[in-house]
Amino acid sequence: MPSPVSSRLSAKLCGIPLRNPVLAASGTFAYGIEFESVLDLEQVGGIVVKGLSKEPMNGNPEPRVYEAEAGMINSIGLQNIGVRAFVADKLPALRRHSTPVFANVFGYEIDDYVEVVRVLNGAEGLVAYELNVSCPNTKHGGIYFSSDPALLAQLISAVKAIATRPVMVKLSPNVASIPAVAKAAEDAGADAISLVNTFISLAIDPRTRKPRLGAGFGGLSGPAIKPIALRMVHEAWRTVKIPVVGLGGIGSGTDAAEFMIAGASAVQVGTATFWDPRSPVRIARELDAFLQNEKIGSVQSLTGTLDWGKK
Repeated sequence: MPSPVSSRLSAKLCGIPLRNPVLAASGTFAYGIEFESVLDLEQVGGIVVKGLSKEPMNGNPEPRVYEAEAGMINSIGLQNIGVRAFVADKLPALRRHSTPVFANVFGYEIDDYVEVVRVLNGAEGLVAYELNVSCPNTKHGGIYFSSDPALLAQLISAVKAIATRPVMVKLSPNVASIPAVAKAAEDAGADAISLVNTFISLAIDPRTRKPRLGAGFGGLSGPAIKPIALRMVHEAWRTVKIPVVGLGGIGSGTDAAEFMIAGASAVQVGTATFWDPRSPVRIARELDAFLQNEKIGSVQSLTGTLDWGKK
């Protein structure tokens, strides 16, 4: 299988060199090392590991995944082994590879995020953090970090005060205004933003009259959300000066190109890995073919070139 590494695909994110701008998204690529026997990790642009919490979490009741039209709905419940087990058991194996590793971080109080990042600060083999802000803040009555620009700013400021690596913030689409939260993230010191996370949704079994998922509501991802994700990425890019990472229904190289044209400096591939575990490498290769066919010398020159309106 030819490598998708070419000079055309070289990119940077927050000063971090990427062999290509196609990253494996958090929550769909486990901790990265589990895919070592499936594809060459050296060909992946970057790995965003499964979300890490202060303590291990068991996740939501089964069933957790339902195949919807043009996508899937999941309610995994942020199941993970906890940050300390990740540092001890997963990160040493990841360090055997040169692929940049981003640690996805979440919590239910600001102090949770700070503690996870504090533990990660002392670990080698990571290039940056990605904050998952689609969690309810239990200290503030369950309001979601992602839905309140002021609360989001408090969280980012607290993490930035102790983080020794760049901080990327993964925004939820379940908000009234993406520009407002994107600007709040930038003003609070975020080094980059990534979007979009999944859309809150519900699938029903009409015979049992029960939800298809054990937890009831779940997050919709996959091709069905791509047009909305593209719109939100473009809105964010028009609003902020920090890098934007796009995700939401990317399944091909041309999909990746569209997100970059909309304003993304890099992209993440998530749901596609469920039907094609090698999709991050395949999509990078297809993106390179697109660049070659269009006679484009550098993938970075695609970013923000949508011929409609001005930033």
